[in-house]
Amino acid sequence: MNDELLILKSYVEISSYRLKAVKCIGNDVKTPTKIAKETGILTNHISKVLKELKEHGIAECINEEMRKGRLYKLTNKGLEISKYL
Repeated sequence: MNDELLILKSYVEISSYRLKAVKCIGNDVKTPTKIAKETGILTNHISKVLKELKEHGIAECINEEMRKGRLYKLTNKGLEISKYL
Protein backbone atom coordinates (compact mmCIF):
# COMPACT_ATOMS: atom_id res chain seq x y z
CA MET A 1 0.00 0.00 0.00
CA ASN A 2 1.49 3.34 -1.01
CA ASP A 3 1.66 6.46 1.16
CA GLU A 4 -1.39 8.11 -0.43
CA LEU A 5 -3.56 5.05 0.28
CA LEU A 6 -2.23 4.80 3.84
CA ILE A 7 -3.17 8.44 4.45
CA LEU A 8 -6.65 7.90 2.99
CA LYS A 9 -7.07 4.69 5.02
CA SER A 10 -6.24 6.64 8.16
CA TYR A 11 -8.70 9.38 7.11
CA VAL A 12 -11.46 6.77 6.84
CA GLU A 13 -10.57 5.02 10.10
CA ILE A 14 -10.57 8.15 12.29
CA SER A 15 -14.30 8.60 11.69
CA SER A 16 -16.64 5.79 12.71
CA TYR A 17 -19.21 7.13 10.21
CA ARG A 18 -16.76 7.09 7.29
CA LEU A 19 -15.56 3.64 8.30
CA LYS A 20 -19.10 2.25 8.49
CA ALA A 21 -20.06 3.86 5.16
CA VAL A 22 -17.03 2.47 3.29
CA LYS A 23 -17.57 -1.00 4.75
CA CYS A 24 -21.28 -0.84 3.92
CA ILE A 25 -20.77 0.16 0.28
CA GLY A 26 -17.97 -2.36 -0.35
CA ASN A 27 -18.21 -3.75 -3.90
CA ASP A 28 -21.86 -2.72 -4.18
CA VAL A 29 -23.72 0.34 -5.46
CA LYS A 30 -26.07 1.88 -2.87
CA THR A 31 -28.30 4.86 -2.23
CA PRO A 32 -27.66 7.11 0.79
CA THR A 33 -30.95 5.88 2.30
CA LYS A 34 -29.85 2.25 2.07
CA ILE A 35 -26.44 3.08 3.55
CA ALA A 36 -28.14 4.96 6.40
CA LYS A 37 -30.47 2.04 7.18
CA GLU A 38 -27.70 -0.57 7.06
CA THR A 39 -25.30 1.44 9.25
CA GLY A 40 -27.82 2.95 11.64
CA ILE A 41 -26.55 6.45 10.84
CA LEU A 42 -28.98 9.29 10.14
CA THR A 43 -29.43 10.11 6.46
CA ASN A 44 -28.24 13.72 6.83
CA HIS A 45 -24.99 12.46 8.39
CA ILE A 46 -24.55 9.92 5.58
CA SER A 47 -24.96 12.69 3.02
CA LYS A 48 -22.14 14.63 4.69
CA VAL A 49 -19.95 11.51 4.88
CA LEU A 50 -20.54 10.71 1.20
CA LYS A 51 -19.61 14.27 0.27
CA GLU A 52 -16.35 13.92 2.24
CA LEU A 53 -15.58 10.55 0.65
CA LYS A 54 -16.23 12.01 -2.81
CA GLU A 55 -13.92 14.97 -2.12
CA HIS A 56 -11.12 12.57 -1.19
CA GLY A 57 -11.65 10.33 -4.21
CA ILE A 58 -12.81 7.35 -2.13
CA ALA A 59 -16.41 7.20 -3.36
CA GLU A 60 -18.28 8.50 -6.39
CA CYS A 61 -21.85 9.16 -7.41
CA ILE A 62 -22.68 7.46 -10.70
CA ASN A 63 -25.88 9.43 -11.40
CA GLU A 64 -25.08 12.91 -10.12
CA GLU A 65 -27.89 14.50 -12.20
CA MET A 66 -30.56 12.72 -10.14
CA ARG A 67 -32.10 14.66 -7.29
CA LYS A 68 -33.37 11.52 -5.52
CA GLY A 69 -32.06 7.99 -5.67
CA ARG A 70 -28.42 8.86 -6.23
CA LEU A 71 -26.19 5.81 -6.47
CA TYR A 72 -22.79 5.65 -4.80
CA LYS A 73 -19.93 3.24 -5.25
CA LEU A 74 -16.32 3.12 -4.13
CA THR A 75 -13.63 4.28 -6.54
CA ASN A 76 -10.62 2.06 -7.23
CA LYS A 77 -8.85 3.86 -4.36
CA GLY A 78 -11.86 3.24 -2.13
CA LEU A 79 -11.95 -0.45 -3.02
CA GLU A 80 -8.24 -0.79 -2.29
CA ILE A 81 -8.66 0.93 1.08
CA SER A 82 -11.68 -1.23 1.98
CA LYS A 83 -9.55 -4.37 1.68
CA TYR A 84 -7.48 -3.19 4.68
CA LEU A 85 -10.33 -2.07 6.96
